[in-house]
This record gives sequence, structure tokens and C-alpha cells, in this order.
Amino acid sequence: MKKLTRLMATLATSIALTGAAAAQDSIKIALVHGLSGSSFEAFSKQAQTGFELGLEYATEGTNEIDGRPIEVIIKDTQFKPDVARAVLAEAYGDDEVLLAVGATSSGVTKAMLPIAEEYEKILIVEPAVADSLTGPDGNRYVFKTSRNSSMDMQAQALALNPDENLFVATLAEDYAFGHDGIEAFKSALDGSGATVVTEEYVPQGTADFTAATERMFNALKDREGRKVILVYIAGGGDAPGKIQALDPDRYGIEISMGGHILPVLPTYKRFPGLEGAVYYYYEAYDNEVNNWLVEEHQKRFDGPPDFFTAGGMAAALAVVEALKTAESYETEDLIATMEGMSWETPKGTMTFRPEDHQALQSMVHFKIRVDENVDWAIPDLVRIIEADEMDIPIGRDNSQ
Repeated sequence: MKKLTRLMATLATSIALTGAAAAQDSIKIALVHGLSGSSFEAFSKQAQTGFELGLEYATEGTNEIDGRPIEVIIKDTQFKPDVARAVLAEAYGDDEVLLAVGATSSGVTKAMLPIAEEYEKILIVEPAVADSLTGPDGNRYVFKTSRNSSMDMQAQALALNPDENLFVATLAEDYAFGHDGIEAFKSALDGSGATVVTEEYVPQGTADFTAATERMFNALKDREGRKVILVYIAGGGDAPGKIQALDPDRYGIEISMGGHILPVLPTYKRFPGLEGAVYYYYEAYDNEVNNWLVEEHQKRFDGPPDFFTAGGMAAALAVVEALKTAESYETEDLIATMEGMSWETPKGTMTFRPEDHQALQSMVHFKIRVDENVDWAIPDLVRIIEADEMDIPIGRDNSQ
């Protein structure tokens, strides 16, 4: 009897020690995005800063969940689809990460989606935007904290106050981001009476917009009503400035566009009074999470957070919320937890829509103000466009 008691005590001690050791195992998360090879590197770096700050905020500075440290493994896609597939497979396989977050370019992210399905592990898309990532190209392992093109464009349409007197020519880049955005914009105008008179698509990296601009001028100049060129380009090239240099005013044509990151906003000083929509501006939101982000970012980096910083933080907050509330870290339990999950972000409450795993969220309607004491044009808040004001199409229905 004594031997049995000692055996049971030894076994209990062994189990306790094993449990203690397991509790110290790190929670591995891959952050997979482009850090070299593109002008979009700035977006990735902002997202990484926001992700790290989000983990800190959500864990009250411990970077631990239930005593287990969070280990973030950084993978560089080099903005190449084949590299992105390889490094994500490496993260899921060799590194044995629990889940991954990324990437920056919609085209590159699209190439990553089948890898998540192959390994049956979660991929949280941030900050790529294209609707198709939670649509036909997606799968049940993909969740998306970033806004999508439909949100961009429905908010942009609301900011234009469309009616039968509005005529629009659109300019976008010739890849998923651009095409999805313009399709979403046209959908948002349905029933308003407004008309899209022409669509122009240019290759990524285009620097000369003369030919496309002349075609848009020709399509608009004889229209009676409000005439607008909508610019939806994420990269460089200064399309709005080059269009303006060709004097659209002579035809009564105005330029409209969404907001941008802070380093680009100085160029908006050329467009005082311009109204549009943007994912985030640090002064637009007054809530506990955003106030902390703005204060800490200002303290540590001597400047305010940008919108990809807010996006990275939103993704990290979603990760921690899911891991704190799921029954286990098994993929199926995480999926069950995240479908319909709401959590707080710098933009307020976000919710993963169960059907397609897109995070529903608000947008900012702004009006540009120029202050010579501020380096950039200020996108003053007109109003917050709430998630329920936008009819965002459901992409891939994961319940089927």
C-alpha cells in the first residue's frame, strides 16, 4: 500500500512538472510580410510596429497568455508570391507556429491562402485589402482584420454624396487591389443615379498618367453635372498631382481620393476641401485603445501612429482575444471562437463575420484642411461611417 502511495505521489509530481514545463512553452506566431523589394515596405513596418504594440496592450505588458510567452517569428515575403508561399509553409511546418498574420500586398497574400488550407492553420490577413481574399480565393482558415475594397469604396461613395448629377471616371492599378476596389465602388453607386463613365487601369509602378488622364477628360468634359476623377492607387507615382498638372479645372473636373499614410499626406495640401474616406486617422477616434496607442506611439517614436499601425494592432488584439477565450489552441476550436468574435481596436469594435471571416468595421469620412504649422494635410473628421451603414458583400460562405 505504501509503495502504491509513493508511486501515485511520484506520478502526480511528474504530471505537475510536465504541466509546468508545458505552461512555459512559447506561443509561436508568424508575421509574414514584405520587408524588402517594394515601396510598400513602409506599410509592413507600420503593421509590425502596431502588432507588437497590440500584443503589449492586450497582455498588459507581459507578452504572455496564461503564463506562456508569445514568440513572434518574422518572415520576409520580398513581395514575391513564390517566396511568400515558401516562407509561410516554413512557418507552419518547420517553425510550428500556431497561426500566421500577413501580408502586405493583396496579390502576394492571395498566393498564401492555399498554404493555410494545406496546413490547416489560421492565417489572419493584415493589411492586404482585396475583397477576393475572403471571397473566391479564400478558405475557412482565413480571417481578415484589414478593411476590404468594398469598405473603402462604399465609404468613398458616401463621402461623394452621389446622385443623378454625379459622373465619375476611375483610375486604378491593374491588379487585384485596383479591380476589386473599382468593382466595389460601382456596386456602392448602384441605385444612387450616379454614372461611372469610364474605367482606366494602369500597371503598378506607373509614373506617366498622361494618356489615361486624357481619356478620362474626354469621357467627362461634355457631361452636365458634377464631374469627378476618382483615384484609387496605393503605390507611388503621384497620380493626383500629375492629373492636376494637366488642368482638370478647365473642364470643371475635380479629383477625389481616399486618405493615405502620413508620409503621403503632405501631397494632399494641394487639394484643400477635398472630401473622401479613409481606414483610420489617429485624431478621428476617441476610445481607450486608440488613446493608448496614440500616447505610446508619440512617446516612443516621436510621432503619431499611422493607419497600418492601427491595423497591425487590431490584428494582434484579435489574436490575443481568440487565444484567451478559445477552449483550446486546436485550429477547429480557434475557428469556432473567432467566427462572430467581437473585440476592441483603435477603430472601436470589430467583428469577424461568421460567413466569410471578414472583420466588419467603421471608416472615416474626412475633409482636407491645410495648416501651415502641420507638415501634412489634415483629414478632419466629418463623421465616422459605422459598419452597419455599409452593405459589404459576403465573399466565400464558410458555413457551406
